[in-house]
Amino acid sequence: MMMRKRDKEIIQTLQLFRAMTRDQLAELFYGYTKSPSTNANFALKRLRDRGYIEADVTSQPYTYFPKPSRIKTNGQKVAHFLKITDFYLQLLKQGEKDIKHFSIEPQFPNVDVRPDIFMYWRGTYFFTEVQNTHYTQKVMQQKINRYEAFMQSDEWKECLPFKVKKFPTIWIIADHTYNVKSNFVRIVQSKDVETLLARMKPKQETGISIKIG
Repeated sequence: MMMRKRDKEIIQTLQLFRAMTRDQLAELFYGYTKSPSTNANFALKRLRDRGYIEADVTSQPYTYFPKPSRIKTNGQKVAHFLKITDFYLQLLKQGEKDIKHFSIEPQFPNVDVRPDIFMYWRGTYFFTEVQNTHYTQKVMQQKINRYEAFMQSDEWKECLPFKVKKFPTIWIIADHTYNVKSNFVRIVQSKDVETLLARMKPKQETGISIKIG
């Protein structure tokens, strides 16, 4: 039986994000309909019945994974990937065309840096750290130090999928602000996308570009 285009898109999206709730999938694929949750339920049940995806039915709403799943469906990383998905949906609300690239946990050979997200958004490249756990200031500063070493090595110019002239801005998404510093890399922090944009509004009103990096 030929698979529907939307079904393929759902599977590909689950493969990218690792884990998504029914509500996240409903917002992404059926947000324009009168009954997003109902439409998502029909599609997800069909894909489960045919063995293309799996679900954690102990969560409400269900959490869905590609099959086979790249992570443990009952593991601690599930909540982290759900938060990454939330972040992506927040970006979409600000304009789908603003997102030119979005990759999750990119790996760079022989480099001790692994951001949660590498993306190009609103004219700026970002290494984004989505914090689902409260780390100590020392741990976060060590993370920033690794980014500094990455920048100073110049290896980033070869590792990134695009030719980037300026080292990406580090964007920390967390419920609180970390007291981290750097003389070499640009750091911005916010609890979500809207908070950062609200901070930039005065600049927009004076005609200054929203470009961050």
